[in-house]
Amino acid sequence: QVQLVESGGGLVQPGGSLRLSCAASRSLVDFDAMAWYRQVPGKERELVAHITDYGYTNYPDSVQGRFTISRDNAKNTVYLQMNSLKPEDTAVYYCNAETRFGHYWGQGTQVTVSS
Repeated sequence: QVQLVESGGGLVQPGGSLRLSCAASRSLVDFDAMAWYRQVPGKERELVAHITDYGYTNYPDSVQGRFTISRDNAKNTVYLQMNSLKPEDTAVYYCNAETRFGHYWGQGTQVTVSS
């Protein structure tokens, strides 16, 4: 069983920054990749950042240049640094771990960007 626990969400003004953390109950080397997704009510969950076990990263255009995903294998933790936040970044952010057997999800953390 894998547990992923997100933290770091909250309320921030437009243009501000937040760093999300995802602590895994197992070593990150057990996973093929880690990712962050977000979801707003009534919409599908969307990928916002992806990092492979080799450290290759991928972002959609909507967050490219503003969000950065990183991993600390020694701490079993993945981070999402979010800068220049916009109101449209408001969502519940979920941590995801990929294996060849399936995906694991955290419980989510709310990020609200508002003045």
